[in-house]
Amino acid sequence: MAAVEQTPAATAPHAATQTYNRRRVGGLDLLCLTYLVCLATGCLLSLVLPQIDAYGQDFTAVLQPPSPEHWFGTDSNGRDIFDRTLKGGLSSIVVALLTVTIGIVVGGGLGVVGGYLGGVADVVVGTLLELLLSLPGLILVMVVITLLGPGYWTIGTLIGIFMIAPFARIARSATLAVRDRSFVQASRLLGAGPARAIVTEVIPSVLPAVGAYAFTAVTAAVVAEGSLSFLGFGLQPPEPSWGGLISEGRTHLGTAPWITLAPSMVLCATILSVNLLGQRLSTTTRQP
Repeated sequence: MAAVEQTPAATAPHAATQTYNRRRVGGLDLLCLTYLVCLATGCLLSLVLPQIDAYGQDFTAVLQPPSPEHWFGTDSNGRDIFDRTLKGGLSSIVVALLTVTIGIVVGGGLGVVGGYLGGVADVVVGTLLELLLSLPGLILVMVVITLLGPGYWTIGTLIGIFMIAPFARIARSATLAVRDRSFVQASRLLGAGPARAIVTEVIPSVLPAVGAYAFTAVTAAVVAEGSLSFLGFGLQPPEPSWGGLISEGRTHLGTAPWITLAPSMVLCATILSVNLLGQRLSTTTRQP
């Protein structure tokens, strides 16, 4: 009787802790989502609002520190760092969208087809993935960009091609886990062909795993685009990009560190927010 009476008291702190952790994680999720929405909105508004001028030069306000007039300060040409950071975020958004689209459509499609059909189809898909994984991705991207020239679509497509293999592996593993399930077998017994079974039964079951990995792909694409711009293979000046802004500020680290720090902080906050949301989604999809 004593043990029964102690059970609620013993478990109450644990339950309260669990409830607090859920609320705490939910608040963090909301904060990350709000930041990403505001960032994406600001980047898109930089295309249409004349107040956001990423190219305007004011030689009376060269290397000005952050102030109410210039939130992130100005660079050596008097350009507003805040405006350039917003405009530079567009390249990251376009590259990330292209990367995820190519990865899900091409990579996810190959993984589902190979995992569902098996046999020769699976061997062909596996060989193609091994070939992609064996290529030196960053070096090939730099070579192709040198030949074709830098641009949103070129960079995004190239990075997306090298994200095909990870998406395909995840989609294949998820397909293998569901292809022999009762609902898929029932679809076959009812006369559904492979294409219909894949579209109606397999893909909806595979999407949660692929969608969770899409957040990782977004961060990889943002980092890759920033790295290419930092190395001089991304968008060329005066076109802004986060990596390019970080690179431009290196020569002024001692006198005007905000040129590099502002886009660096935005880049880090963006990657952190996307990773936290992706981790949360991944944890949710694994719960029964």
